[in-house]
This record gives sequence, C-alpha cells and structure tokens, in this order.
Amino acid sequence: MTTPLFKGMGNSLTHTVSSACEWLISQQNPDGHWVGPVGSNASMEAEWCLALWFLGLEDHPLRPRLGNALLQTQREDGSWDVYLGAGNGDINATVEAYAALRSLGYPENTPALQKAATWIKQKGGLKNIRVFTRYWLALIGEWPWEKTPNLPPEIIWFPNKFVFSIYNFAQWARATLVPLAILSARRPSRPLRPQDRLNALFPEGRGNFDYTLPKKEGVDLWSDFFRTTDKGLHWLQSKFLKRNTMREAAIRHMLEWIIRHQDADGGWGGIQPPWVYGLMALHGEGYQFHHPVMAKGLDALNDPGWRHDKGNASWIQATNSPVWDTMLAIMALHDAKAEDRFTPQVDKALGWLLDRQVRVKGDWSIKLPDVEPGGWAFEYANDFYPDTDDTAVALIALASCRHRPEWQERGVEDAIARAVRWLVAMQSSCGGWGAFDKDNNKALLSKIPFCDFGEALDPPSVDVTAHILEAFGLLGLPRDLPCIKHALDYVRAEQDPQGPWFGRWGVNYVYGTGAVLPALAAIGEDMTQPYITKACDWLVAHQQEDGGWGESCASYMDASTIGRGKTTPSQTAWALMGLIAAARPQDYPAIEKGCRYLIDRQEPDGSWTEEDYTGTGFPGYGVGQTIRLDDPALSKRLQQGAELSRAFMLRYDLYRQFFPIMALSRASRLISPETATEQAVEAAAKNLEKIIA
Repeated sequence: MTTPLFKGMGNSLTHTVSSACEWLISQQNPDGHWVGPVGSNASMEAEWCLALWFLGLEDHPLRPRLGNALLQTQREDGSWDVYLGAGNGDINATVEAYAALRSLGYPENTPALQKAATWIKQKGGLKNIRVFTRYWLALIGEWPWEKTPNLPPEIIWFPNKFVFSIYNFAQWARATLVPLAILSARRPSRPLRPQDRLNALFPEGRGNFDYTLPKKEGVDLWSDFFRTTDKGLHWLQSKFLKRNTMREAAIRHMLEWIIRHQDADGGWGGIQPPWVYGLMALHGEGYQFHHPVMAKGLDALNDPGWRHDKGNASWIQATNSPVWDTMLAIMALHDAKAEDRFTPQVDKALGWLLDRQVRVKGDWSIKLPDVEPGGWAFEYANDFYPDTDDTAVALIALASCRHRPEWQERGVEDAIARAVRWLVAMQSSCGGWGAFDKDNNKALLSKIPFCDFGEALDPPSVDVTAHILEAFGLLGLPRDLPCIKHALDYVRAEQDPQGPWFGRWGVNYVYGTGAVLPALAAIGEDMTQPYITKACDWLVAHQQEDGGWGESCASYMDASTIGRGKTTPSQTAWALMGLIAAARPQDYPAIEKGCRYLIDRQEPDGSWTEEDYTGTGFPGYGVGQTIRLDDPALSKRLQQGAELSRAFMLRYDLYRQFFPIMALSRASRLISPETATEQAVEAAAKNLEKIIA
C-alpha cells in the first residue's frame, strides 16, 4: 500500500504526532482525565445573570463578571451570535444579553446597549423572539405570563405510553420542561428596577405591543390545534387552576422529580437549562438558599468544571465534557501507539474512565425497565442520562487494554459486556440509535408552542449509530448479528443522494461522513462498493485549495454551504479518517494534501489552533434529524436562517488536538501498514460469547 506520493512525509508525520501527543499529555489532570472548555453563546451568561436577579441575589459577585463577559463577546454591529463567524447576530441572545446588562444597572445610553437596542429594532424587535426568551422576560416583569406557552404541571401524571408523557420528550427538553411547568403555573416575576426596565425595546409603548406568538408559515392543523389549546389552558389557569388541589399535587410531584434528579455536582441533566430553571422553581416554592439542594445548586456556579474565569469576566458553560474528552484522548494516544511512551498517564486515564461507568438506572429505564445499566455519561456527574455515543466511544477506548491481564483483573471485560448489552437494548426500531432514549421520535410533540426551540426529540442519528457500529466491529462482534445488520441497513438508507451523511452532533456532513466510513471498515464492509465510493468522491470534491476541509454551521440552513466553510483542523481530520478508512489509492493525493495541511498548521508547542464551532448541540429543526433544505418557506417556518436562532452550536476546545492525532496516526499506517496481532484477535474471539450473551 506504500505509495511514492507519501515519500518524505514519514518523518514529518512522526514528529508532528509525537509533539502533539506530548502537548496532549501536558493537559491531563492529575487524576487522569482530560477536559477542555465548551463554548456556546451569550445566552448562558445572560440567563445566569437574570436568574441571580430573580433569586434576589443581585449583589452576587458573579453577576458583574458575567456582564463583563457579555461586553467582551458583543459583535461590532451590537448583537450577539450563536456561533463564531455567523453572518448575522441572534435576536434571542441579543435580547437576553441586553436585559442582563440592564439588570446590572447599565444605563440605556451605554454605547453597547444603544447599539444592541438599535440592532434589535432593525431586526423586527421583540415580536421575533423565541419562547424561552419570552419566559425570561416574564420572569423579570417585562412580558405577560399569559402570553407565554402554557405548560400545565399535570402532565407529570400522563402515563408513559401516552404521546404527551414527559418521557417522550428528548432528555434535555424533559429535564427543562419539569421546572418550567412549575414556573408557568405560578407565574412569578421579580421586576427590574424602574430605571432599568426595557423601555427602549418597546418604542411604541407596551400598551401598543402585540405579545402574540407569531404564527409560523406552513403549519398544519395540529399546530393550529395546539395554539388554540394553549389559549384554553391559560383561561383555565386564570379561572380555576391557580390553587386547585390536583394542581398542587402535580407541583409537589414535580418538585420531588426535580430533587430526585439533581446530580452530584449540584446541577441537573448535565446541562444549563434544567439547572437554572430548577433553582428558580425550587426558590419559588419556598426552598431557602441554605436548603441542601439549593445550596449545592448555587455552589456549582463556583465549580471550575462549569465556570471559566478570565481576568474580570466569567463564563458559565452549557455543559462539561470530561468523559467525552478523556475517551477521545485515549483513542488518540492509542492510534499514535503512544501507550508505551506514556504508560502511567494512559493507565490512569483508563482507570478513571472505567470507574465512570454508570451502574444505576436512569430515565432511559422507564421504557426498558428490565435492562441492566451499563452506559457512560458525557459530564462529571449525570447518572440519570448516560448516552449511547459516549458509551460507544468508551468501548473503543477500553478495547485498547482489554487483552492486558491487569485490566482483565480490574473487570474491563465485565464492563464491556454490560455496555454492549445496554447498547443493543437501546437500539431503536429503525435500526439506528438516538443519544439518550430508545425510539424518541414522536414528531407530534414538536408542534406544541413550547417546542419552538432547537429540538424537542432525540431520534436515531447516523453519527451515533456509526460510532456504535465501529465499537462493535473493533470488539470483534460478527457482522451477521441482527443488531449490526439492522444498523447497517439504517446507515445505508440515511445516505444523502450526493454521497455524504448528515452530522447530527458535529458540523455537519463532513462529521457524519467521517464517522460512517471508519465504522463501515470496522465491521468488515466491502469498501469498494458504489455507495462508499460515492461518499469518498464527495469528500475529495470538497477538499479546499489549502488541503483542508471546513464546513460552516450555516450548512444546517444554507444548502450552498454544505461541505464548505473555513478549513479547520478537526474537520480536516474527520475527512481524512473517512478517506483513510476506505483506503482507495486514487485518494492518496487528497490524503497527503490533507496531512500536509495539518502538519504545516501545527503550533511550535505541538497543538493546533481552532476557534470555530464544529460541535452541534441541535440544528434547530425541532424534529432532531435531517430535513429538506430546498423548501422555500423553510426559514419562515422554522423562524431561523443561517444565523441559527433556534439552534445551539458548540465549540469543544480539545477537538483541535484529538482528531488531528488520530488522522495523522492512521495516515502513517498507509505508509507502513500493519495487521492486527494474533494475540488481539485471540482475545477478542475468547470474550465474544461473553459479551453478546
């Protein structure tokens, strides 16, 4: 397989990978794990600033630091955006940031606020804000609660098989919906001081403002039905339900649910929304700050796992990614064959990861009560919500040590067996896997007014399914297993007609395609088949002049940017890993050019620089999966354009390191191909029966 095209690159590859591994090792925490900051958007800082105001903690020392962070991230045009490089700002983040700065006492005539107010009015004003932003304005007395979507707490009583059961919402929507339902029922507010009110955003006066939720274009009868129902629920609440016995019982049950679901680190669900809304809901029901649940939740704001300080500013992360980062670091070091060089560090990381397997049942077990737990979560503390993607990548990481006697004595094979059984049970009926739940795909839920934010559902996705297939293949599971055959059918059916696969959790088609091709190779798929050739041709066609690959977050709404954007180290690595997995000789020039892109852009300290957002929280479609972008009414129907006002994009800081190491290490094996050792094959065969039993 050696080719003259790679002549002279071997030493460069070796040196680049070696220095990259050294940098990565230097970032490891003393207990063995890695974690990089997770970037999102200004709504995080704005909402915490407003929440502390609502809680009566206006003098909290964090508030001015959050305000400074907001001022540092404001765009030149006065807005705040959803992702770096967005062509336009986001109306929701901008309104929330404006409100937060006003709550801190910044006058209307502050230049930053004047620019923000002007931008908001130029974009149509408050009539265009999402449901969540309306809730925040209601909480500070700037919006009538009667004009926000009603969330009746009585939904907690709905049986699990009923379509509107909370367990049919995506994990993140469910955990957020419960505390919001309490706030929606109680309608609390702590108005801003008279001199700090948002008068500038109501230029014609509040009495002349239309607070009605805009009707989306292209909606169907169900959407109209739910809007009418929402009006009826508001009428019932005003007339009969304020202190109804059943309502009080439902709220008590929801409070118990919230308290039971609090994580060990004080947050909820491993993400910001249920954490911030949970604290406000509990406070409104009389829980004092010294109550253990409240105290732990507020103290988490001081946890460096959530909070990032720089100078006089602070950012609160939307989530944290230590488990995900650690397993990707292990994968990168294994690909680089660096275990012998860094044995103590890798072993410490493996032990840390093995100890993080979730051994208790979470919300997923509502639909699978007889299934043994065995997954991994993404964050430091999130036992209720392990996810299939983390579990798959954990298996790939642990596969690197399963043949070693010392790890067999520590129970690595038992951990792998539990995880495989859990994943098989979590497979959805279509053959794919969602992230947190099985068959979480009831599209009707996305039509209720509350669900105008990013995604209400967590249906199967190709990228998650690909990672699971890759794990199963590397573990030696036979490809004729029903779960693998079914998953392969799903992956093939989801391929875009042009050749690539959609990226649900990473940006975008480069991510999806870069995940699928290594998975197909891992399960022994014939990589010369036409559908694989089509995918490789698509990747090669989208390589850019500098040798790299890049795809903008805008590609989730603007079809012309699919596969196109500023080149980045992480996306270049994903494309390379896809092409390397197929190992087509005609792709060697593209692979070499991509490798040179990474080699040439490595910093002197061994790292790569990447400021762009290449992670996806949700693309803002509502249904949680790919949709047609050629609908001329799409932007009006979703109420977002390429600025992604209904989406949530992420920047994982260490992606810039993990994936280039993997890609360059795998490229080096095209120069000096190796085969699996007999020992590894024998170990896989020996434990196969135990894993799939």
